[in-house]
Amino acid sequence: MCVVDTDCPAADKAARKGEWGKFVASASGEGGDCGLLVLVNSERPGPLRRAHEARALGYVDKDAPPQRLIEAIRRVARKERYVDDALGYGFLQAAKIPLTERELGVLSLAADGASISEIARTLHLSTGTIRNYLAAITRKTGARNRVDAIRISQCEGWV
Repeated sequence: MCVVDTDCPAADKAARKGEWGKFVASASGEGGDCGLLVLVNSERPGPLRRAHEARALGYVDKDAPPQRLIEAIRRVARKERYVDDALGYGFLQAAKIPLTERELGVLSLAADGASISEIARTLHLSTGTIRNYLAAITRKTGARNRVDAIRISQCEGWV
């Protein structure tokens, strides 16, 4: 079993680079056959969506009482699915995120103040590709510009 806190520095860094799936695969071992249990904040649908895309078996709200975490560990150890009741609304919000994992990564780096060239270097992409991602992000969020897209995504809890 692999338990991942979506706010731990390594997971957060991987998410910002658009590589959360790779991070989870490396954390869960060579065969990837261990169950993934994630601790997530119910108010942030972005990490919840990334955990779902990484095929997590269990989801526990970080504010849940210890009994829920224990129950989730037991179920995931038996390869059963566990979803904390408190995360229902978060899952609905996560389904509404119009951005891909890579776009969320680009946007997270932009929200941290990285320039286009810094984002390109971090993600090993060309500056033109980053500009294309930022244009798509602006269009998909209905924003007027990059700053507006960052504001919208932060208000929605995506980044």
